[in-house]
Amino acid sequence: MERTLIRDLNKKVGRKVLVEGSVSVRRDQGKMVFFDFRDRSGGVQGVVLPKSDAIETAKEVRSEYVVSVEGTVNKRPDKNVNEEVQNGDIELEVHTIHIFSKAEVPFELDAHVNLDTYLDYQPYLLRSPRSKAVFKLQETVVQAFRESLKEQDFTEFQAPAIVGGDAEGGAAAFEVKYHYDKPAYLATSPQLYKQIMVGVFERVFATPKVFRGEKHATPRHLNEYSSMDFEMGFIHDHTDVMTVLEKAIRHIVEKVQGHHLDVFELFGAELPLLPEKIPVLKLREAQDILGVEEEPDLEPEHEKKLCEWAKKEKGSDFVFVTHYPVSKRPFYTYEDEADPGYTKSFDLLFRGLEITTGGQRVHDYDTLVEKIKDKGMNSEKFSFYLQAFKVGLPPHGGSATGLERVTARLLNLPNVKEATLFPRDLNRIDLLLSTDKKE
Repeated sequence: MERTLIRDLNKKVGRKVLVEGSVSVRRDQGKMVFFDFRDRSGGVQGVVLPKSDAIETAKEVRSEYVVSVEGTVNKRPDKNVNEEVQNGDIELEVHTIHIFSKAEVPFELDAHVNLDTYLDYQPYLLRSPRSKAVFKLQETVVQAFRESLKEQDFTEFQAPAIVGGDAEGGAAAFEVKYHYDKPAYLATSPQLYKQIMVGVFERVFATPKVFRGEKHATPRHLNEYSSMDFEMGFIHDHTDVMTVLEKAIRHIVEKVQGHHLDVFELFGAELPLLPEKIPVLKLREAQDILGVEEEPDLEPEHEKKLCEWAKKEKGSDFVFVTHYPVSKRPFYTYEDEADPGYTKSFDLLFRGLEITTGGQRVHDYDTLVEKIKDKGMNSEKFSFYLQAFKVGLPPHGGSATGLERVTARLLNLPNVKEATLFPRDLNRIDLLLSTDKKE
């Protein structure tokens, strides 16, 4: 018999079907055994009657057993219909059960556990409705980013994960022992390759894994994360980049709102406030609003307070902050001629957290070489990258947005690790690296 997905069972009332999936719940009621079965398409209740050929096997089956079930799809009596759940008006009368795989579960999937325990048992707990909801929404975020960039005439490319140098010029990088005993590094960003590709396709984007070696132990940092990057040529300044990014953010919000209202309800999270135009402040203006001294960057607490201001005064959960000092930004960042010492760069804050960094880039070869030297780096190590500028690049810029941070802020998750599949941090690569747990 051909397998029927659970979402299609309501089309086969009165017919025998084959269902394959896992057992979410087992319940004994008198001599009957009830199961909640699930597959990739959803869930359905099944019942094994006392005289069924399946009753002896049913007595053995427990939560998370993987099974093949043959049975008849029946309409539920009106008094037993539950319109609030999928397949709440039908029931699967089980005739036979075949066990593919047995399971020993440490605790129930809906158990409330702390973050340490969640990560220790993530291969199991990823099956929980909450975890699946997070990562289905995250899938939509990536899909919406791609859709928006394609609609804006960008070409997707695949950026390398192993590189010869550090694109950020200061970010801690993981060294890799390469061929001929030469050092290589895990990419901290696809930045240099995005700029090279501007000379090829003019507008490009990528969604690579990137790696940062800093020994952070905070709720906002990861040593490996997914970055939603784009770069574009023939810009006037950084505001052109901000316009493209804002369109992408708007599309992401529309998509998650259209597909995942149930997830927002599950997490008790409000839909993001997104006005017709995201408010924009220079860094110094933001610091003046907050009543803090001028510094090269915003502290995490300042980001939270600034977003509170934007929500109250501008009706926005998002706010752009521009014009960070030259000393704070990477060598390729363009200095504002009208505001010396400050860059045509920006961060996008969302609900108290920086999710995006971007700006205009230096496109002149000689200026770029000087910028590299000013940062105390050897321009010869960037000779491959600099080829693109020797043969000419247009004025260009771009941005990088952290996928896990966006996901965490959408659902108001307190720790970015909760929005990360298999997080890598100071203390963990799947298993703990030490007994000093700092989640």
